[in-house]
Amino acid sequence: MTEPARILVVGGGYVGMYTALRLQRQLRAELRSGAAEIVVVTPEPYMTYQPFLPEAAAGSISPRHVVVPLRRVLDRCRILIGEVLSVDHAKRTATLSTLATDEEGTGPVELAYDELVLAPGSVSRTLPVPGLAEHGIGFKTVEEAIGLRNHVIEQMDIASSTRDPAIRDAALTFVFVGGGYAGVEALAELEDMARYTARYYHNIKPGDLRWVLVEASDRILPEVGETMGRYAVRELRGRNVDVRLGTRLDSCEDRTAVLSDGTRLPTRTVVWTAGVRPAPLLAATGLPLNERGRIRCTARLSVEGVDHAWAAGDAAAVPDVTSGEPGRECAPNAQHAVRQARVLADNIVASLRGQPLEEYAHAYAGSVASLGLHKGVAHVYGRKLKGYPAWLMHRAYHLSRVPTFNRKARVLAEWTLSGLFKREIVSLGSLEHPRAEFELAASPPPGDDDEPSS
Repeated sequence: MTEPARILVVGGGYVGMYTALRLQRQLRAELRSGAAEIVVVTPEPYMTYQPFLPEAAAGSISPRHVVVPLRRVLDRCRILIGEVLSVDHAKRTATLSTLATDEEGTGPVELAYDELVLAPGSVSRTLPVPGLAEHGIGFKTVEEAIGLRNHVIEQMDIASSTRDPAIRDAALTFVFVGGGYAGVEALAELEDMARYTARYYHNIKPGDLRWVLVEASDRILPEVGETMGRYAVRELRGRNVDVRLGTRLDSCEDRTAVLSDGTRLPTRTVVWTAGVRPAPLLAATGLPLNERGRIRCTARLSVEGVDHAWAAGDAAAVPDVTSGEPGRECAPNAQHAVRQARVLADNIVASLRGQPLEEYAHAYAGSVASLGLHKGVAHVYGRKLKGYPAWLMHRAYHLSRVPTFNRKARVLAEWTLSGLFKREIVSLGSLEHPRAEFELAASPPPGDDDEPSS
């Protein structure tokens, strides 16, 4: 009996999930007969739809509806919750650790494969800024989004109850570093939420909150074009957001953000969204990388000069065949990732069946960005929109792109209900330490360890 052709998909994000989903549809007969097997290795059992993270942080969408459970969607795939540590493509093996190997204490295990799909995504790109590792907050996962929401409301609680003006000012100062999608949308949504929440505090007014956006370049939201980027700056400044262009964060030690222009901002909140970099795993694959650490790929999404290896999304440097500029690569964004996954899966199936492969070709359609409730900017197919029409387009586009009808229906229902009822202003910070209360209850009261008197 011949072994099934095993397709190993590394990563459960955009590319990983969509590739595996299309593969299980295209290879239905092979999977049923045992001629093929799809294995997905991912650190989390869900795919996060990252464009909805700002709305999840603001409470407009439930965190559960921002993620897609992989076991439900990829019901004909084998899902392993773990991490690929290295790849030996010459031997067609991947070394990985799982929850089980951690429990067993046996160390990493090797998994053989026939076709390799590398889609580990990216991680936050940090810089050696003093104090960043200790005090910085990321904004790339649903856990970070909910943690940030809890943190912002907690700071308002601190400011409301303290008698120290210095503590109050630091608690009500929120610094966001990075003027891309993540930073701008997160700041805009949370500023909206906090301004609304302030009405429930007897001693906090919206004007007491200070929001600062720090961007090293001379513009924000470069994806929507220069004109819309300038409009976004005007819109944010009109809401009393302090937008600092051409400025860097030099330090955030001792709860003080020190900017490159000399400004010192006492703050208890520094949110870091200054870009991403390829997953560290890529350096342990032995596959060809470009100068930015992304895997060199052909337009067919195969790894350059390597058979039976494929990549797409943030991890891949894919030639942009629609551009007239030689050497230009596709931008590492969700718009390309979802479309690349479709072509990648089709090419793997074609390769297994000895059929010709197709090239990935998609002209960039444009971008949309939210600036809070009923506010946004868009530059789509050459047309520029701002305000409510852009916000509506932002919602419509991402509703059409979020995976599964289940999630589409739930998100639409939540948007509808949020228009009928008031915002939720509850902080559930205790979720981050769920055993704290029980540990306190289970610990012996002071004095219980004393020796009984005779």
